[in-house]
Amino acid sequence: MAVQANGTAEAPIEVSGLPVVVGINFGNSYASISVLNKEGNADCIANEDGERQIACAISFNGEEIYVGNQAKHQLVKNSHNTITGFRNLLGKKFSEISPSKLSVSTPVVQHPEIADEPAYKVQVLQAAPTPLPTSVANTPAASHAATPRSEPTPATRFLTVSEVTTMFLKSLLQSAEDFLGRKAQGAVITIPSWFSDAQKAALAKAASDAGVNVLQLLDEAGAAAVTTATSPPTEGLSDDRTQLVVDLGASGLELSLLSIRQGLAYSLATLSDHTVGGDAIDDKLIKFFAKEFTKKTKLPLTVAPASEPQDKRAEAKLRLAVEHTKRTLSASPGAATCSVESLKDGLDFTGTINRLRFDMEMRTIYDTVFTKVKELVESAGLDLYDVDEIVYVGGSASLPGLDETLALSFSESIITPFIAGTVVGGGIGDPTTILSRGCVLQAKLIALLAEGTEEEREVKKAFTLDSKWTSAKATSKTIGLLFPEEGAEGSLGGQWIPVVLKETALPCRRTIRFEVDLGEGEGSKKVGFEVWEAKEGVKVTKEQPPKLDLEDDEDAEEDEEIEITEKTVEKENLLTSLLLEAKAAKQQQTRWKTKVEVQVVVGEDGSIDISAQEIGGEKVTAAIPSV
Repeated sequence: MAVQANGTAEAPIEVSGLPVVVGINFGNSYASISVLNKEGNADCIANEDGERQIACAISFNGEEIYVGNQAKHQLVKNSHNTITGFRNLLGKKFSEISPSKLSVSTPVVQHPEIADEPAYKVQVLQAAPTPLPTSVANTPAASHAATPRSEPTPATRFLTVSEVTTMFLKSLLQSAEDFLGRKAQGAVITIPSWFSDAQKAALAKAASDAGVNVLQLLDEAGAAAVTTATSPPTEGLSDDRTQLVVDLGASGLELSLLSIRQGLAYSLATLSDHTVGGDAIDDKLIKFFAKEFTKKTKLPLTVAPASEPQDKRAEAKLRLAVEHTKRTLSASPGAATCSVESLKDGLDFTGTINRLRFDMEMRTIYDTVFTKVKELVESAGLDLYDVDEIVYVGGSASLPGLDETLALSFSESIITPFIAGTVVGGGIGDPTTILSRGCVLQAKLIALLAEGTEEEREVKKAFTLDSKWTSAKATSKTIGLLFPEEGAEGSLGGQWIPVVLKETALPCRRTIRFEVDLGEGEGSKKVGFEVWEAKEGVKVTKEQPPKLDLEDDEDAEEDEEIEITEKTVEKENLLTSLLLEAKAAKQQQTRWKTKVEVQVVVGEDGSIDISAQEIGGEKVTAAIPSV
């Protein structure tokens, strides 16, 4: 049975008519599990210890094996038998692992029996084999004598990265099945965008060994897109939008720029940077508190990195304590504390830090994230002004200072679903669970599509990362309708209606309806328009701010120019023009008006079919070969 944080047992949920599937966000530091509720929506669940954010850690203490946050707490006294950070090492050879990337807990060593295989060396207690009974006389005393229990003996055990991953995933699957009360039919698991084919294969094998039926290994940005696309629409946000996914995880920064078009996501660009992340934030924070400790006690404390055994133990205690400090700062504008018992030489420590000081300490990290965001957007040939929505993923990305840093350079209308972990205008929910919820929704889609054994193979093949369905082409320019008007302002020379936006995955179909003003008077009424490929851009102009009336004795200072940014549309390629007779027009007051429906279908090869029809009237069509 799964247990909530308050210690009460949760009853298995009934999902009649829905597949029994699981979504797993498998990070390098934390993992989360999601299942389907009665309504078919995604819910992040807790494991047996009441944890929804489950530390990716395994610890061996004698005969006991700890998984999750219990294992992470073993880093203080039992770090040499505690394994963390193993996901990123999946599928790698020992010779490929940089010494600087080795785990801060149990060191990674060369496996003694497998060539070039990384492994973890741990000390365990294993039960000794029970000795066979010796031949003794059949006396009453001998027949009633208790067999002495064999004491467990210390042993050295070498575990490969794949074996550790299997143990951890098996624990996650067991938690999900205990909650559901039945065996899971399959699961979708997240992977970072930079995972190699060897790493994907290693994860799939480890999951299979854990008893997980892997339906798909889903890119983290794709999981975020599934959640946002299926959540209630955010006010002021179109179904067609450009989305920036910011995932500031413990081991690195993952950025993805997505084109969301009618619920379909197309990746424009991705960027990974392992020099900045949650670990870097922790390093700065524990250094700050270590200085405070030294200032208060006059006792030197060197951390991040620590060399002395006492300092290493103190650093481990601080790393555990600052997790609470970060969460407090993210949730409230006040100060947060960091309390550690017996930090060093038996001396307790309690320090405080307010949000202003925290943001000052993290300024270099915020600036690095912004620089990388700008680099990502420029690599896609876009401007920051083109981004319509920012989605934060993970706990570190909920820091208020990061949101404020990014918001300064984007459009004022930018939608940020998460500010300090709070939902703004939408129903997307906690950013730390967005990936696992996206995975279970994707798993539901795959499972519902696959009903037969042969069909199941085809569906699973269609959802693999290398299939044609996940590597679709996209439009490079916006396709729209232009109604020419004499004397119209602007470079277009008429009224512009975009139909198929650029970066829309192919094939696609778009249908729009609009009302046309046909003018006054009797006679033949016709509706004509042109179909263009247009180039969208951003224009930046500078203007002098309005001058204020100053008193005579005040010195007039020259104000800085104000930058004004606006989106632009330029005609590039005339595709066709259509003209239809308006026979169903109706007179409204002194003017004649009618409604027109236009449908644009763009094939996978880039060919375009356009049809226009007056509602209740005739229909005209045009076919354009690949452009």
